[in-house]
Amino acid sequence: MFCKPKTKQNLLAAMLTTCITAGASFHAQALEEVHFLIPGGAGGGWDTTARGTGEALSKSGLVDTISYENMSGGGGGKAIAHLIETAGQNKDTLMVNSTPIVIRSLSKVFPQSFRDLTPVAATIGDYGAFVVKKDSKYTSFSEVVADYQKNPRSIKIAGGSARGSMDHLVAAMAFKAAGGDARQVRYVAYDAGGKAMAGLLSGETQILSTGFSEALALAEAGEVRILVMTGSERNEAAPEVPTLQELGYDATFVNWRGFFAAPGISDSEKAEFVDVLGKMYDTDEWETVRSRNGWTEIFKPDDQFIAFLESQEKEVGSLMRELGFLK
Repeated sequence: MFCKPKTKQNLLAAMLTTCITAGASFHAQALEEVHFLIPGGAGGGWDTTARGTGEALSKSGLVDTISYENMSGGGGGKAIAHLIETAGQNKDTLMVNSTPIVIRSLSKVFPQSFRDLTPVAATIGDYGAFVVKKDSKYTSFSEVVADYQKNPRSIKIAGGSARGSMDHLVAAMAFKAAGGDARQVRYVAYDAGGKAMAGLLSGETQILSTGFSEALALAEAGEVRILVMTGSERNEAAPEVPTLQELGYDATFVNWRGFFAAPGISDSEKAEFVDVLGKMYDTDEWETVRSRNGWTEIFKPDDQFIAFLESQEKEVGSLMRELGFLK
């Protein structure tokens, strides 16, 4: 069988068709697999962030296969150590983390820091919040502050992380802003948000210090009331919740959350992770997840993320020393 020779016009058309097809295939090509490593138990902020991100990536078609692994222990140190020790075997793995990786490294909860991993990108910001169980006598954070000022030890605050960590630090900042001694905060540490919530509902504690997105989910389930949040202004997801600043307490806080890969991955492998997370922001599936959780977008990829981490390390370290968490 003989083929008819192509004219110049036919050749040009064929070349254009090939280029367009190749371009379409390139843009439509999804990342084959992402395995999310979560350093805490179910129900916490890390868990919510990893699973929400995975949901958006999967439903938008940006990643073919998504899997999750919860590995709590050591204040997040167990998962960090695992990612480092198995480097080379887990190039598809993204470990979620947040401000606590800086706090716990400074306080020597674990020996590693973000420098021992491959920072990929900060993706969202989540504010802090204080919640009480639905039938609590407290209807405002100002009432809690009044009791705290009378007797700081009478207020027990639950958190889903270790002493001196994120939930503790945010509580200390809030009560210090309210005129109290931050070092007198009676913080009760639980392993993950679900257990901290159980402590609140059982009456072991009066207040839960948690992420705003977690507080929204708990409030929607009808289990708690949100008294206050730590943003600089009210959040669209719960416009009825006041800020600390509105109540006269000069304190704000936003906790970044983002992702780290194993040490030693190639620049091209890191770039694939950065690219797929960047594309996620333009999808309807991400907007659904983001608005549902009340997250603020703070995309800081690669070198921007590293610079941000270095800056936060200095700022948080200074604050922890001021509050007595570091010498």
